[in-house]
Amino acid sequence: MAASESQTPVSLSDRELQIIDLVAAGLTNQDIAAKLEISKRTVDNHISNILTKTKTDNRVALVRWALQWGKVCLNDVNCCPLPNQGEDTTH
Repeated sequence: MAASESQTPVSLSDRELQIIDLVAAGLTNQDIAAKLEISKRTVDNHISNILTKTKTDNRVALVRWALQWGKVCLNDVNCCPLPNQGEDTTH
């Protein structure tokens, strides 16, 4: 089994999930740092920790992992829209 296909759930912080979302959007570490108003070194550390936790080797494998586990939504791919509140879903 490939490392990116690990079946073990991973616990990620809100900040780590935010960074995964920005990686999936195609931002560089420098761009992520500017957007979140943190240092690039902090982003580098977060990315390193995320790769370790998810047992992925690089950003592409990380995005594949995030899609597999439903951690990101890209261009309406892997998105689960919620039913309308007024919509009857019983029939």
